[in-house]
Amino acid sequence: MYSIKQVAAMLGIQAVTLRAWENRYNAVTPERTDSGYRMYTEEHVADLRWLKQQIDQHQTSISEAVRMLKEKKESRSRAVIPMPTAPPVPNAEEAYEHMTDQIYDSLYHFQGERANGLIDFGFTMYGYDSMFYHVLVPILVRVGDAWEEGRATVAQEHFMTQLISQRFYQFFHLFPIYPHLPKVLAMCPEGEHHQVGLLLFSLFMRKNGAEVLYLGANTPEEGVFPIIREQKIKLVCLSVTNSGLVDTCDQLIDRIREEFPHVRFVLGGKGFERAEHARYPEWIMPEDSGDWQSWIEREYFNE
Repeated sequence: MYSIKQVAAMLGIQAVTLRAWENRYNAVTPERTDSGYRMYTEEHVADLRWLKQQIDQHQTSISEAVRMLKEKKESRSRAVIPMPTAPPVPNAEEAYEHMTDQIYDSLYHFQGERANGLIDFGFTMYGYDSMFYHVLVPILVRVGDAWEEGRATVAQEHFMTQLISQRFYQFFHLFPIYPHLPKVLAMCPEGEHHQVGLLLFSLFMRKNGAEVLYLGANTPEEGVFPIIREQKIKLVCLSVTNSGLVDTCDQLIDRIREEFPHVRFVLGGKGFERAEHARYPEWIMPEDSGDWQSWIEREYFNE
């Protein structure tokens, strides 16, 4: 379920317009909380996205677009389901995998417009959560593996990661921030140029309600200490893919702890996972993202 503010940000439609479409044209009828706030389902979002496409791409009036939408739904409800003579419809997992393959192939061949079109279509078909966890995250993981194994060039890896990252950034501001949670600084140290894991964890923390200051890849130490002090950072997340940078991170952690004893750390990336003698093993996050929720709640949120 999404608030009107979230839907407005996702679709690029002003909240006042959404209310007008509802009141004047009965475009969609969102559910209401006990306090009277509008809450939109995935179907509502898909219908509103379709209406916006008719207006933007075909210069259709909103009244005509709503009429077309209702006719389409009525026609769909009257349709007689035929006996299965064709191959069965793919299940959700197969559909996600097919979408992942299509987007990855487009990005691999630098077809940015096609990739964005597929992503937009995926959001319409599957909604935010499903596209995020079942399509876009696996693409980022696959991109990192392809680069590491030499199946993708640096240029391909940068192009693919940048485009997916831009789509992720759109959702950063959609989640509410809970002041009681630690404020997070996320960065890769100087010399580390691959930020896929850092981005995924930062988005995970934002969805949990933590405010995240995202500095990204190849961040020099200069300027980090004033940020920690002035922004009252409580948690620093460091990510490295190169195990040769683990010692550099350990030294940085020591310097931060010396000046800010209250700061805690989250350490991630294949560099830390492969480190044979990690100085701070208790701060290394689980390799499987499926274990992040229980780990972060146990180690950082239940104090």
